[in-house]
Amino acid sequence: MLAGEDANDCDILAPIIRQHHPNLGTAKLVRINDPVRLKKKTGHDLATAVSTLIGKAKGKALQQRGPLVGLVVHEDLDGFTDTRYKTIRRALSDELARQSPCDSALALSAWESEAWLLLFPAAFPRVRPRWKVPAQLRGNDTGMLKDPKETLKNKLGAPTFRESDGPLIAKAAYEQGLIPTPKGKNRSYDDFVADLTEWG
Repeated sequence: MLAGEDANDCDILAPIIRQHHPNLGTAKLVRINDPVRLKKKTGHDLATAVSTLIGKAKGKALQQRGPLVGLVVHEDLDGFTDTRYKTIRRALSDELARQSPCDSALALSAWESEAWLLLFPAAFPRVRPRWKVPAQLRGNDTGMLKDPKETLKNKLGAPTFRESDGPLIAKAAYEQGLIPTPKGKNRSYDDFVADLTEWG
């Protein structure tokens, strides 16, 4: 089950999940349509929001007539992988782990999920042949890049990058076998992958 800010973000996560869980086979990755808004919540408000999310995940599983085997929650941090990131991630992860009836993973992407795409520069020309990730954006800590979506729009060239291109890039990275060896680093991506690898 995928819960995220929007469909594009969830579609970026899907190939990453499949890469790290090949045993899922043809299992369906189902999206909860409501946008996730957890990062600014604490205490009782956070517990209530997570409880509501878990209820929706259970409801979707029933609707799909299948078991709820895992829950992935995505939200863009709109910030860097700094002390604030660590604090927010710990609070959200702990609450998810406490309430989730199944394995869970938190994709708290810094700055946003487009920063994760930059870990796979070779995937970009697979989607648009004229695209090339500039050298200054390769092999860096993409968790310290402010507003990567705008950076991609300004630096890739024609045609202009759109949010809907993100899932295509993630899919290309998966199909080309790039996901196991990211170029550069991003702590938020590494933390998400670490969550996935703990699943049974």
